[in-house]
Amino acid sequence: MSPLVAPGVTVASLQRPGALDPVDHRILVCHALGLSRTGLITHSERVLSGDEAARLSALLQRRLDGEPIAYIVGKREFYGLDFEVSPAVLIPRPETELLVELALERLPPQGRVLDMGTGSGAIAVALAHTRPDAVVTALDVSPAALAVAQRNAAANDVTVQFLHSDWFSAVDAATFDLIVSNPPYIASGDRHLAEGDLRFEPAGALTDHADGLSALRRIVDGAPARLAPGGWLLMEHGYDQSAAVQALLAAQGYTHVQSWHDLAGIARVTGGRAGLR
Repeated sequence: MSPLVAPGVTVASLQRPGALDPVDHRILVCHALGLSRTGLITHSERVLSGDEAARLSALLQRRLDGEPIAYIVGKREFYGLDFEVSPAVLIPRPETELLVELALERLPPQGRVLDMGTGSGAIAVALAHTRPDAVVTALDVSPAALAVAQRNAAANDVTVQFLHSDWFSAVDAATFDLIVSNPPYIASGDRHLAEGDLRFEPAGALTDHADGLSALRRIVDGAPARLAPGGWLLMEHGYDQSAAVQALLAAQGYTHVQSWHDLAGIARVTGGRAGLR
């Protein structure tokens, strides 16, 4: 197969493969050549070496093969912060910023918050960065994901306590003012798992290998014993799951049960408050 980019061409003359999004093309050119967006203009007459052309060709081919751009460049922005990402973690998505905003509105001064299934640490790190007074704990069952999350906390200069835990197993008797989670909620066999970026992301972070509600049930059932009186539980879920999640919360005695919509108008987060004990 001939390379997509030939050595000796200039930056200005780089051609985008027809099937590739122009923004993706720009990101990959910048990444391969170590240039900023401005650098693409100021270095427009730079001539690519053989190594640079081969490196860029390889990156372009990976994207044409469907690999997510975030995995190729190894990072993604979330809530105004840069996060390392790898195939060990889900790629942070803009719609999850709604969960962060709702959490910040409900987090009291010096509040204690638990992020369940933290993955890259995006939610926990965003909360800790915005509210340095908060005591933030984050857990995940994947050691590889926790390693990524710990590096993201360090890179963004925040303090987060990370726990290796299968949901609540390592939490013991600790209580929190707020529990948040973006758990696996795609049902087994859902066609979306075989489409787009999801093909490359860790299956265990996407699907519960059941009806899509099993992880949400475990969180709903276990959270009351770990929430301070009046504390909130907030969970991201699938586009068609808000009614089911509201029913789970109501059945467990949560109050103020409601759902919130993302910018696309999709009911993205559902939550409720623990009862007074």
